[in-house]
Parts: sequence; structure tokens; C-alpha cells
Amino acid sequence: MSNSSSIRQFLLLAFADRRELQLLHFWLFLGIYLAALLGNGLIITTIACDHHLHTPMYFFLLNLSLLDLGSISTTLPKAMANSLWDNTDISYKGCAAQLFFFAFFISAEFYLLTIMSYDRYVAICKPLHYGTLLGSRACVHMAAAAWGTGFLNALLHTANTFSLPLCQGNALDQFFCEIPQILKLSCSHSDYSREIGLLVLSCLLGLGCFGFIFLSYVEIFRAVVRIPSEQGRHKAFSTCLPHLAVVFLFVSTGSFAYLKPPSISSPSLDLVVSFLYSVVPPAVNPLIYSMRNQELKNSLKKLMYE
Repeated sequence: MSNSSSIRQFLLLAFADRRELQLLHFWLFLGIYLAALLGNGLIITTIACDHHLHTPMYFFLLNLSLLDLGSISTTLPKAMANSLWDNTDISYKGCAAQLFFFAFFISAEFYLLTIMSYDRYVAICKPLHYGTLLGSRACVHMAAAAWGTGFLNALLHTANTFSLPLCQGNALDQFFCEIPQILKLSCSHSDYSREIGLLVLSCLLGLGCFGFIFLSYVEIFRAVVRIPSEQGRHKAFSTCLPHLAVVFLFVSTGSFAYLKPPSISSPSLDLVVSFLYSVVPPAVNPLIYSMRNQELKNSLKKLMYE
């Protein structure tokens, strides 16, 4: 029996036991990480440098890219290092920091996606009030609210999770530190129940955000259908589809990771699913936003050829 005060490190789950597969995973992770850095970095640089893109939609997209860079940089470099050096250790403080930053970036990103749905709602359903409802000060305040709420949410969960006495060893069935895996090591039912209560509260807040996104798009689709010209409908849809695709990818992978039936759960499947929801969205989001956004692609080409 050990408690949290005697734990100096945690053992993460390895992607493979064979050395050849570990090196293969390292190169795969490196490619994905570089692609995420390049894609998100180009979006941030393009929006920051082109004054034509200094609009609410692109301001929120810049914030989304910053959060994507933060979330993938929290988990993937450590997984790369573990695969390269055949190591699964992470220090107690390192685990706490990883859990905090991952919870911070993920929760802030979901709040930001909710705000971005409001931006699309106002742009399509209330275009005459767009400049009033989404002025520069309002946009900064909303983005700051997303970042601040994510920070407080992560701080609360991290402090409560790592205040639990741990007596079930130090091995985590995950390639990075996350709350459910730490809770499995707890031996205090009262404190465990307290964290479960916080998780339920966070889930209810998340459901509220999802409901807001859903209702926003119901109104958006109603407004788009009433647009008389086909070109106008196509333009309206083209500004909404990337955001809708990002929300679907984010929600579907995260929901499957945490809500899949226990009957189909296994360490290998859990590892693959956690990789999908924690690594794939930050790497794919820049591609989703740049594929159908001609304005962004033109600004990117202009930036590259100057």
C-alpha cells in the first residue's frame, strides 16, 4: 500500500513492446506533430499578418489554432520521447502539469467552439447587427472568457484529483496523464465521489455548450434555406461547414473515448481511441478550415510568395 505522498513517478502505457514498433511510432508521431505545428502555425501567422482577416471569425480561428497547438504539445512530445528512449516514466509533478494543461486546452477549446457557433449564428441570422454584437472588444472578452473558464476548470480538477490519496500503485492505462486514470488509483471513496461530482458538473456544462451549438445551427440552417439565391446559400454553408466538421470531430472522438460500452473496452482499443481524440483533431483542424476557405488560402499564398 502506498499513498500519493510516496509516489514519485507514474508509469504510462506504452504503444508497443517491440523496439522496431516503438521507433516506427516515434516517426509517425513526429510526422503528425510537425504537420500540426506547420498547419496551425501557418493559420496563426496568416491571420496575424493579413489585416483583411482581422474579423471576428478569423480572430476566433486564431485562438482555436493556439489551443490546438497547446493541447497536442501537452501529450505528443512526451509520447515521442517515451517511444524513442523506450521509457514509460513520468514524474509526479510532470503528470500533474500534463493533466492540468490538457484539461485546460481541451475545455477552453470546447468553450471557444461554442462561441464560434454564436459568431456564425450572428453572421447569418443577424447580419445587420454583426458589427454591434461582435465588436473587437466583445470578441476579446468572449475569447478571454473561454480561456479563463478553461483555466479555472483545469485548476479545480487538477487540485482535487491530486489531493486524493493513491494506494492502487502508479501504473496508468493511458499514454498520458488524465483524470479517469488517476481516479482508478484512489483509495478514498469520499474524495473520489467529490471528483466524480465535479466531472458530472463539467459534463452538464459541456452538454449546455453542445445544446447551444445545436440550437445555433438549427437557426442557421433555417436562415440559409430562406436565402433566395443558390450562390448565397452556398457561401453561407461554406462558412459554417468547417466549424461544424471541427465540432463533430471533437465531440465524436471525445464522446466515444469516455462513453463507449465497457464490454468493448480493452487497453489497446482505449489507447487508440485516446490517441484519436487527443492528437488527431489538433492536427486535422487546420486542414478542415483551409480546404473550403478560399479567402484564407489566398492570404496564405500571398504570404508565401511575398
